[in-house]
Amino acid sequence: MNGRIGAGQRREFETSGDNPVEEETEITLTFGDNRHASTVFGQYDHNLAKIERRLSIVAAANGNHVTLKGAASSVDQARRALERLYARAAAGHAISLGEVDGALEETLLQGSLFPDDTSAEPHGFEEIRTRKRPSVRARNNAQSIYLRALKKFELVFAEGPAGTGKTWLAVGHAVSLLEQGVVERIVLSRPAVEAGERLGFLPGDMREKVDPYLRPIYDALHDFMDARMVERGMQTGMIEVAPLAFMRGRTLSNACVLLDEAQNATTMQMKMFLTRLGEGSRMIVNGDPSQTDLPSGQRSGLSQAVQLLRQVEGVGHVKFLEGDVVRHDLVRRIVDAYSKADRDQIAGSSERK
Repeated sequence: MNGRIGAGQRREFETSGDNPVEEETEITLTFGDNRHASTVFGQYDHNLAKIERRLSIVAAANGNHVTLKGAASSVDQARRALERLYARAAAGHAISLGEVDGALEETLLQGSLFPDDTSAEPHGFEEIRTRKRPSVRARNNAQSIYLRALKKFELVFAEGPAGTGKTWLAVGHAVSLLEQGVVERIVLSRPAVEAGERLGFLPGDMREKVDPYLRPIYDALHDFMDARMVERGMQTGMIEVAPLAFMRGRTLSNACVLLDEAQNATTMQMKMFLTRLGEGSRMIVNGDPSQTDLPSGQRSGLSQAVQLLRQVEGVGHVKFLEGDVVRHDLVRRIVDAYSKADRDQIAGSSERK
C-alpha cells in the first residue's frame, strides 16, 4: 500500500456571491518507508513545495508523514499524486520536479468525470522503456498522446514550441524499437542550414561540421543508451546521423527515421525526405513552425506537409502548445510571453487593416 490516510478534519469556509460553498479538507498520509518518503518529498521538501504552488494547498512533512490541507478536490489530487510518486520511488526511480508535474497532470486527467478520447488511458500516461532507462513516463497529456501516436502510426508529425519533449521522446522511442528488434537501425537527421550559416564555412570533416547541429540528438541518445553502445552503433551503421541533404536518392528500410528541426526544411527537401520511407520503417518529423530560419517569404516544408497529409491514412499529427513545455517553469513563462506578443502583433495588424 502506498500510504495510509490519517484522521482528517473538514470544515467549510464562506464564499461570496453565487459561488458554492467549498469544503476544506485536512488529511495525513503515512508512507511505509522513510527513505522512499524522503525521495518523494524532495530535498528540503521542494517537491512538496511544487505541489503546494500548483494546487494552492498546504503540505507539511514530518518524517514519513505528510499533512495536506486545502480544497477537497485539490487535496485528493495531491494525495493521488503523492501515492503515485511513492510507488515510483519504491520501484527505484528518482523523483524530479518533472516527475511531480507529470504525476499532477496524470491524476488531474484521471480525476475527470467525463474524459474525452484524448485523455489519459485508465492505466495512466504512456511510457518508454529501454535497457538504460526501464521506465520513462510522459509528463503531460500531450506527451502521452504523442507516444501513443508513435506506437500507432508509421509517419508522425509533431509541432510545438521548444521544451515540450518532442525530440527527446522520439529518440527514446527509436531506441526502444531498435532494442525490441522492430527496426534494424536508427537514422537521425536535421537540416544543416540555419540562421544563414552553411556547412562549407565550418572547419573539419563532415562529421565535425554536422555535430554542432545534431548535438541535441546526441544528448538524447546518451540519455537512453550507454555511451559505448552509442559509439558502437555509430561505427557499425546501426545508428546513423546525417544532414537532411544526404538523404537524397536513398530508400530507408527497416529503420526508425527522425527528422528534427523540420521547420527549416524547404518544401522540396520535405517531399524528398518523406519519400525515403521504405518497408518496415517508421518516420518521425518534429519542428516548431514559429522558429523557422528559412529566408523570408520561403514556406516551411513542415507546415505544407502537415496541411497536405493531415487526412492521409497511416499519418499521425500531434500539436504541442505553450502549456505543454516540460522544462524549467521559467521556460514555460518565456514561451507564453513570446506567444502572447505574437498574438498581440497579429491582432494589431488586423485592426489597422
